[in-house]
Amino acid sequence: MVRGAFKSFLHIHRFEDLNGGTLMLDTFTYRSPFGLLGSLVDALFLKRYMRNLLEKRNAVVKEFAETERWREVIPNSPV
Repeated sequence: MVRGAFKSFLHIHRFEDLNGGTLMLDTFTYRSPFGLLGSLVDALFLKRYMRNLLEKRNAVVKEFAETERWREVIPNSPV
């Protein structure tokens, strides 16, 4: 079991071939701790924060995947 700030947390990236391109499906589910108080904080702040964070991270993934920048993180790739 991994410990963290959430009561539960699951983040999955799936990649599918789509008409000669690639579709990334980003599934993110979580439960805030602290019962009703956690749900209130989630509704007021956390949900929007997490959505913005994922959108920014996905933009970075897209940039690396669609340019030569991927070579920065996979430097010795035979491709």
